[in-house]
Amino acid sequence: MPRIVKGSLIQCSTTHDGTEHPKTIAQAMTEKTMGFIEKASQQGVQVLCLQELYNGPYFCAEQETRWYDITEPIPDGPTTQLMCETAKRLGMVIILPLYEMDLPGVYYNSAAIIDADGSYLGKYRKNHIPHCSPGFWEKFYFRPGNLGYPVFETAIGKIGVYICYDRHFPEGARALALNGAEIIFNPSATVAGLSEYLWKLEQPAHAVANAVYIGAINRVGIEKPWEIGQFYGQSYFCDPRGEFLVTGSREEDELVVADLDLDKIQEVRNTWQFFRDRRPETYGTLTEL
Repeated sequence: MPRIVKGSLIQCSTTHDGTEHPKTIAQAMTEKTMGFIEKASQQGVQVLCLQELYNGPYFCAEQETRWYDITEPIPDGPTTQLMCETAKRLGMVIILPLYEMDLPGVYYNSAAIIDADGSYLGKYRKNHIPHCSPGFWEKFYFRPGNLGYPVFETAIGKIGVYICYDRHFPEGARALALNGAEIIFNPSATVAGLSEYLWKLEQPAHAVANAVYIGAINRVGIEKPWEIGQFYGQSYFCDPRGEFLVTGSREEDELVVADLDLDKIQEVRNTWQFFRDRRPETYGTLTEL
């Protein structure tokens, strides 16, 4: 019996400009996102991933402490609890990117993984934190992740998570695959003129090198008042051969849906024996330099 999983990605624009109170924006973005989640359920989606820092604009375009107001603990915060209830009601696995409070003053760019029965399975914390122009001042907001590269056994298969800037580092994708990931989700926020030429290059390469599915998510629109560039959408799934299964629009809010045949992972690995032919004993300098 083929293991076909219907996966979905949500790409959308912010509901408010960044001058509104952060909690007002967070509430409005949750309401907007819930509409997409309900639509996904109607289409039979089994696993769904939201965009990076889904319940706000990409506030890292400035360095202001007021954005600390939307941090919340995982899993005990209200948003994780809401999504646990939603996952259980809809029978859907949900990957939930949030601005996480670990302790007062200690914050991470994280994603909670929630199983289809509503149980919280764990979280991933973004490991690679950028701090660069134009307007990606993330070290002001986030500590580097300290949970490694966990893989989560869900009702639909084994899931790993990378977050945005992580995708530029192939080592973590390899670690996720070696830990058993079948689908790696990468919720992102990135703009044209900076990374668009890499968007459909790097992650299909991760898919090929590791024979996994990749779900890449990017938001859409130009966010005020910062206007650091256009978030260019084009969220997509690609398969273990690096072939695109579906790609979202460049400008529109959209639910991106694809059928993922997880049996193809074994088929590709039987052809390309990259894991068999690895030589980890020769890679020591990667951690020494």
